Amino acid sequence: MKIIAPSVLSADFGDLRRDIEMLNRSEAEWIHVDVMDGTFVPNISFGFPVMEPLHKYATKPLDVHLMIVHPEKYVERFCDAGAWSVGFHLEAVDDPMPILDLIKAKGVRTCLTINPDIDVKRLDPYLDKVDMVLLMSVFAGFGGQKFIPETMDKLRYVKQQITARGLNTLIEIDGGVNVDNAADLFANGADVLVAGSAVFKAESPEQAIHQMLN
Repeated sequence: MKIIAPSVLSADFGDLRRDIEMLNRSEAEWIHVDVMDGTFVPNISFGFPVMEPLHKYATKPLDVHLMIVHPEKYVERFCDAGAWSVGFHLEAVDDPMPILDLIKAKGVRTCLTINPDIDVKRLDPYLDKVDMVLLMSVFAGFGGQKFIPETMDKLRYVKQQITARGLNTLIEIDGGVNVDNAADLFANGADVLVAGSAVFKAESPEQAIHQMLN
């Protein structure tokens, strides 16, 4: 599977509808929505008011990534606001299972995320309990960071675990993804690549998405 999920964090919020309609036309299959609270990460992005126009204008699934503390307080609201997939950080919670159950009860796909400084093996007990895992290849909280090369080793490890256990769990990579490393990431086991700056700052965003897939 090869999916590009452009992050609207890098879109032009002065003309969000235009950018969403561009993604609707493009070869991107998902739209990635980064939610930051200024506590779990040192930046603030957006919340439910922005979900409304995203859900209204997007014809593609909204892949919501919660970089927040206490995700249990908000996951159901994001599901109700139009999320197709909701992910949160393993390191932000004591026990992810009750939160995953809240998301599943809404009929929404589940995702568990880790930052680069978290041991990838901490995901092992949950690989059969989620629809997707998200490996951050930069530290959550800011766009435009450079890809951390060690992510490749983590990607290969998780892919090996999923294959060995006969699971269908998807692997998503977020951070520093661009036309230069997309092919390697897909070749090493990634199913979904999140790209922000590489898409929205490109001369032709639709062409950049096409190049990452080919």
